[in-house]
Parts: sequence; C-alpha cells; structure tokens
Amino acid sequence: MRLTAVQNDRAAGVLVATAAGDALGAGYEFTYPRPDVPIEMIGGGLGPFAPGEWTDDTSMALAIAEISATGTPIEHGDGLDAIAAQFVRWYDTRPKDIGNQTRTVLQGCSPTAEAMQRKARGLTGRTGGNGSLMRTAPVGIAHLDDSAACLAAAREISALTHADPRAIEACQLWSYAIRHAVLHGTFDGVRLALGELPAEPATYWRGLLDEAETAETAAVFHNNGWVVHALQTAWWAIAHADASGPEHLQQALELAVRAGGDTDTTAAIAGGLLGARWGASAVPARWQQMLHGWPGYRASDLVDLALATASGGRDESYSGA
Repeated sequence: MRLTAVQNDRAAGVLVATAAGDALGAGYEFTYPRPDVPIEMIGGGLGPFAPGEWTDDTSMALAIAEISATGTPIEHGDGLDAIAAQFVRWYDTRPKDIGNQTRTVLQGCSPTAEAMQRKARGLTGRTGGNGSLMRTAPVGIAHLDDSAACLAAAREISALTHADPRAIEACQLWSYAIRHAVLHGTFDGVRLALGELPAEPATYWRGLLDEAETAETAAVFHNNGWVVHALQTAWWAIAHADASGPEHLQQALELAVRAGGDTDTTAAIAGGLLGARWGASAVPARWQQMLHGWPGYRASDLVDLALATASGGRDESYSGA
C-alpha cells in the first residue's frame, strides 16, 4: 500500500510513541504521581532502567516488528514461528523486566508458535494479564491493506503467551484501532472494531469503553496489570486529555502515567494508538533523543522498522536486524 507523507508519519509514530510512553512510565511503575510531580523520562523503576530506556513492552513489540518489517506475513506459518523465535531470543538475553505470565511461557519453551501457544493454553489461574496488549502495536501497521488479516494476526500473536479470550479481544480491538488511525487520522477505529467482534465481546467491550470515557478518575481501573483495566486506563487517558492537535499525545501519555500502577505498560499501550493518530512528529524531540533499548536501537531505528512494516517490507532503509 502506498501511503501519503502524513500516513507515513503516523505509521512511524506507532512505534516511536509506544517506546516513548513505555520509557516515560518506566520510572513511575507501581507508584501514583501527584498532580504537582513533573512526568519525565527519569529512569529507574523495576529494571532499573536508564533515562529514556524502554522496557519489555517495547522490546517485545520490536521482536514482532523485526519480522513484520521484512514483509513476511505474521499471522501464520513461518512469520508466526519467526516471532516465537524472536521472543525466545529476547528472553535469552535475560531482560531487566518481564511479566510473570510471559516468563512462564517462554522459560524452556521450544521456539515455535505451536509449542508456545500450546504452553500458553495450558496455563491455569489468572491468565488475562496485559502482556500481549502491550506489544500489539506493530500488528496494526503490518496489515494496513487487510483488516481481516490484522484481526487474525492480533489473535495468533496474543495467543503465543496470552490465550485468555479477553487478552485476544483487547489485542484485536487495539490493533484494528491503530490500523484505522494510521489510515484515517482518527480514534474512531476503537469503536469500529466492535463491529468486527462477535456479539458478546462487542457488548462487553462497548460497556468498558463507555466506562473509561465517563470515569472521572482512572482509580476505578486500579488493577491495570489485568488486560481489561490496562486497556481502559489507556483509553481513559486518551479520552480525558483535553489538548487539541498534536499536543494531545504528550498530555495523554502523561495522564496514563499519572493513573499509576503498571505505568510503563499503560502508557506504552496508549502510545501505540496516540502515535498512530498524531504521528512521530508529535513525540517531543527531547523524548526521541533519549529513547533507546533492546536490541540496541534508538528512535530512528523504530522509524525504519515502522515504515518497512507499513510498506510490506519494501522500505529500502531497513534490511533486517
């Protein structure tokens, strides 16, 4: 698909703003910053992370993007296997932070999609964590020309570690919304995605989106390690930031961090959609200059990955990791 310059900026914004939200929230994880506390890329957190360093949220998204940037279909076959192998490759670097559910699946797992999904399906207890939603942003730009493939890829890639139906539905909803925002420059895709889901989950998520839009405070979504509250927190921040124009991106990311809890993840989730709407150009330059992380990338590398993904692997600036 041939994109306009504005659409290319929005595609690049998906990865850059995901990383920016992630790095911004890293230093505040499991805290609740007061209104008078400036929100900056201070580093620290669970890593501890350097200022501007992204966490597992972005690293796992980039593991996906490195495959999608080659033009390989990622919703099945060799592409899905390659993503599974990338997850294991990342896990073997002993990352500074990793979600418990993701660790359980990846530890000692064969690097194939079938083995990984089978292990994820076999988990017991609470399996609806936010660990697949946090990494879903690349799926939205990998299928700009095919909404059905976008939904299929979101399902299969979530299921590598998070087979819970609500985790899968959240990834489908958010990936679809990111795709729509890149193409059309609106947040309407969040609601339009409901029309692509079966009746029960569509009704379920419609009520949750309504709740996020009308809640006075994100405190009602306090358990945002759960995929449902994580999505609601991200949507709450987007809906309640009142700045107009590109400044909306920075304000919404700061709100996602101020919501507290799993701040790097909720801000990374929000960042993927905000970047798709406003573009990489809306991410403050001081943030972009600080961004860095696994596997040795900086903001310019994320732009290359995103543009190669959006062009189906035809972007000459990216030749593979």
